[in-house]
Amino acid sequence: MEYGDYLRRYVSRTSKSRRLFLRAQKLFPGGISHNIRYFEPYPFFATGARGKQLRDADGNTYTDYWMGHWALILGHSPAPVAGALSRQVKNGTLYGVTNDASVELGEAIQKIMPAAESMRFCSTGSEATMYAVRLARAKTGRRVIAKAIGGWHGFNTTLMQTVNYPFEAEEGPGLVQDEEQYVESIPFNDLEGSLKVLENIKDDLACIIIEPFLGGAGGIPPVDGYLKGLQEFAKKNGALFILDEIVTGFRLSLKGAAHKYGLEPDLFTLGKICGGGMPIGVVCGDREIMALADPVARRDKETRCAIGGGTFSANPVTMVAGRATLDFLAKNRQVYAKIDRLGEMARKGLTKIFADARIQCQVTGSNSLFLTHFTKNNVKDATDVATSDRVLLTKYHLALMAEHGIFFLPTKMGAISFAHGEPDVKKLLAATESLVQAGLFT
Repeated sequence: MEYGDYLRRYVSRTSKSRRLFLRAQKLFPGGISHNIRYFEPYPFFATGARGKQLRDADGNTYTDYWMGHWALILGHSPAPVAGALSRQVKNGTLYGVTNDASVELGEAIQKIMPAAESMRFCSTGSEATMYAVRLARAKTGRRVIAKAIGGWHGFNTTLMQTVNYPFEAEEGPGLVQDEEQYVESIPFNDLEGSLKVLENIKDDLACIIIEPFLGGAGGIPPVDGYLKGLQEFAKKNGALFILDEIVTGFRLSLKGAAHKYGLEPDLFTLGKICGGGMPIGVVCGDREIMALADPVARRDKETRCAIGGGTFSANPVTMVAGRATLDFLAKNRQVYAKIDRLGEMARKGLTKIFADARIQCQVTGSNSLFLTHFTKNNVKDATDVATSDRVLLTKYHLALMAEHGIFFLPTKMGAISFAHGEPDVKKLLAATESLVQAGLFT
């Protein structure tokens, strides 16, 4: 079968989604409310989800490997979270004042991650990273932020630099040069190259903010020594070392990437999983640094770092969903054994299928995360991902969707949840094998 056959099959199965998309285009720029959710010829529209499955407006079901931007580690609507949400909604959704559920979630995070000596809840990861770098500037009195090429820290203005290929080009109108001049980008997984850049800016370097595992840029784990080398440089030169754990927190291990890689960040950000499927961002870390934002002890705005929250920060619905999720993870350590085993099974199985078919391919990832790249190169950074055959990857993901009811957001990393099982991974491998035999990749 040729790609056009899979495309036509997708269109034939999603007529209601097509009509919904035509309506959506009249309402939203591009017909969507998050840029990456569009894919050709149009995205299907979900009407429900449970466990490992998504259901669309036409009644099609998909085994989901996107899992809510990788946030749903327990699957869609897991019973402990759904129950907690049901009870809370009956008791209020937004108080607009402090609530006991926020204290309970904060204590749960701190118990699992003691380095979270103090924290502030917000509603998105973009807010959390924005607050983290603002705190770094307040603490150090310096201006320059260092981030990785291809590193994604949300749509806040400060960190919206060198995100999309070609990375040396500006990210688009609306971003001003005055902000860009205070952000320097370093090559991920190249410690020597990174230190060379950092050495030139060390006197005005407020912080290094880094994803310990590149998520949106392609599911790339760090090479040995890279993260520790950055941490050592920051601490030696009076800058803060900030880990953006919005993807990796509670995903690579219960205690996150800092524990997995033996790191001691000054600040770190959390999100996704600790919201239990509800909107959340958290900036946390060293108590002394976080105290710079204390509105009680620092009533004078000239001495207080202006980080706040938002109308929906620490809302009780998110707080109870997050608490239910973390409680389940803490009490059921077999979650990680299962999803990590399935992740390894997927990576090894896909690698073998493509190798046996002599299709140039690299499968990256770690633990329960994985992504296929059609390239002969060893994938170690965002440029390697961006210069791989992304068109072929899109075709692969669309064919899985149309022919086999398996959903990856096209070109994006897959995530395995506790709701997945070995038969699901075997189905993915069998579907991939059938697409190879059908000639999709030739």
